[in-house]
Amino acid sequence: MEMYTFQHESDLAAFEAFVKANGGIYLQSAKWADVKKDWTHAFYSGFNADGARVLTALILGRSLPGVGKIWYCPAGAVCDYENAALLRAFSDFMLREMKQAGVTALFFDPCVELRVNGETREKGVNVHGNLVKAGFHLNADASKCLYKAPVQLMLPLKTPEGVEVTPEKLLKSFEKGVRYSVRVGESRGLIEKVHTAKDIEADPTILDRFAAVMRDTSDRNDFTERGSDYIAHLLRVFGDEEMDIMLIYYDKQKDTAMEAERQARKAQLEAALPTAPEKKVRGIKEELESIEKQTAHYEERVKETEGAGDLIAVAGGLTVHYNGMSSCLFGGARDLLRNNFRASHYFNFRRICRSIALQNDVHDLGYVLLKPTAVNPDGTLGPCEPREDFEGICAFKKSFGADYIEYIGEYVLVANKLKFFAYEKLFDLGKTALHVVNKVVKKTR
Repeated sequence: MEMYTFQHESDLAAFEAFVKANGGIYLQSAKWADVKKDWTHAFYSGFNADGARVLTALILGRSLPGVGKIWYCPAGAVCDYENAALLRAFSDFMLREMKQAGVTALFFDPCVELRVNGETREKGVNVHGNLVKAGFHLNADASKCLYKAPVQLMLPLKTPEGVEVTPEKLLKSFEKGVRYSVRVGESRGLIEKVHTAKDIEADPTILDRFAAVMRDTSDRNDFTERGSDYIAHLLRVFGDEEMDIMLIYYDKQKDTAMEAERQARKAQLEAALPTAPEKKVRGIKEELESIEKQTAHYEERVKETEGAGDLIAVAGGLTVHYNGMSSCLFGGARDLLRNNFRASHYFNFRRICRSIALQNDVHDLGYVLLKPTAVNPDGTLGPCEPREDFEGICAFKKSFGADYIEYIGEYVLVANKLKFFAYEKLFDLGKTALHVVNKVVKKTR
């Protein structure tokens, strides 16, 4: 039987190299420990009998009232989850560590697919069995996860053969309404700018523009946005190559210049109409009608943005580009000009285009919160459906061609059963109280 040893890791360069070489994501990176300043952290590595590294795990810790210490391994360990012996050895080791440190439970949510667009993955079923045999217990209700729901909307950026998808081909695959919003964006004065930590050091007002976008989005969707200090910290930790803010701006001067071109074209058409051949009259009239509609929209934009300046951030988001995946951490759109532009569609397409330009394999559009779930007869997590207030968000993300990925779920390794029972009882109360506090903060900021 293969023997494994585990230890605290101090060689973070080797830790990070293993994460990247074995398909790890940003949540499993050593950098994530620097981001989560309110949590304690520890790094672990596992080795086989030959001394080769076979596992890495970032462990975050904090104390909860009435529950005691809990540990969380973001996105699970980086390892071969089909190696049952390795999981069993790691579980035994972690239980010893937890009892020595007085920890109540370890939460573990591996990025192992259980279903893709409703189709079951055999590997996910097998890994569930391995985790259960190793002593982990599945959280049967995915609406009550400690950190993140086990559903992500993922857009592949390469074919199964490894060929990159072009933005043009991708755009053709979008739903009709999305295609229209993307195509008219530039003709209405939208431009994009990508900002890094270095840019923000030179111009801190970039964060103010991003904050305005997220504030409007937060108020519409009833969540509490992160503060500018947290965003700036994230950008510094991951650096200019791995994280950026993309903002979509309404450039009023550009829009005005295009309107002048339309008016010049309108004058040409009106001059040509009286003597135009009969077969061209219909086309001229249709083009004139189109120009009139565009002018009406332009005038609405000018009126709505009167006094707001010539360059206005109307949409944007924070994205981490790590190990072949671009992950959308935050994003949204201003209420200003929202109906005129539908800027979220244009923004998300440009965000995807940047992921393609960086030659990433996958664009992660983010999670959705879920309704209560059940357990399948084989013990795996049952079907995951978006919570009512996330159905629209889920449909929006699917409109870009994203796959609906259901992961195997959240698993818990319990070291203190009595305190963990208290955690389960206090979970709903704690979440409700936190939501109320957040709403009060929003109303009084």
